[in-house]
Amino acid sequence: MSVTGEELAQRLREGDLSAAPAVLNLVESTAPAQRPEIDALLEGVSPAALGGEAAAHVVGITGPPGGGKSSLLSELIGHWRTQGRTVAVLAVDPSSKRSGGALLGDRARIVVDPADRGVLVRSSAAGGRLGGLAPATRAAAHALAAAFDIVVIETVGVGQSETEVAEVADTVVVVVQPGSGDVLQFLKSGIMEIPDVLVVTKADLGPPALRSRRDLNAALRSLGERNTRVVAVSSIAPAQGFDELVAALDAHREGLDIATRRLSARRASALADFAAEHGERGLRALGGRRAALKLLDEQDVSHDVPALTRALEAAATA
Repeated sequence: MSVTGEELAQRLREGDLSAAPAVLNLVESTAPAQRPEIDALLEGVSPAALGGEAAAHVVGITGPPGGGKSSLLSELIGHWRTQGRTVAVLAVDPSSKRSGGALLGDRARIVVDPADRGVLVRSSAAGGRLGGLAPATRAAAHALAAAFDIVVIETVGVGQSETEVAEVADTVVVVVQPGSGDVLQFLKSGIMEIPDVLVVTKADLGPPALRSRRDLNAALRSLGERNTRVVAVSSIAPAQGFDELVAALDAHREGLDIATRRLSARRASALADFAAEHGERGLRALGGRRAALKLLDEQDVSHDVPALTRALEAAATA
């Protein structure tokens, strides 16, 4: 007999990390018969069921391909594990046009100890979504935050349209490769509005990395942004900058109004789920995306993602 969404939610509430693979299998299912079980799972890890927001830190990591995100994440996981923190990584990879599956295997890119039960790494295909997130990534992040200390969403690429991770994560990290022209590209695309922490990789290169860090700080000042931290790291042994990076991530998390941030994330997830199911016609029935967001803002703050999605569906058919 297959495990139910309610049972999986209970295991997550109890901190049972071994439930995570089954949770991911469930939320990634596209079978209509599984929809009630996915809803039951998400209801079971909602703030109402948990007695408040999940204690996990949800971190989004994004940046151009080849910028060193996977090497950075491998080092970050090691630092978090030395602190005794459990980590779940949702690596969103490009989709194969032939199979629809992920083109890059996470375990080939992110180095972890396969015997370490405190770490979970899972790849999923982006599925053609411009926002850089697979359809089930939002649900997975909401669910796993009930059991893990850190939930990381690593997205493919970066650009003006690829900003969905900012709607889900508590803290957004944008990775910059030195000497790549990323600073100018970020200013053109508006991506500088997204990051809470900017990370310059390959600090071992010396002057190019220092120049990128200086340019990023100058770009932030020109935008009047004083809260975004810029950190330079190197993943080449001996690794550099990761203590500073972990401290910057923790400081950002501690300064958040987490209830407001998470409520915004749940409302964004409900709208994304509704749009994926009903398309532009469904949004037009609500009066457009702006009207849909206004309707969500009027809902009870205790509502979970399935309840918010049902509220949109009810309004669309009224």
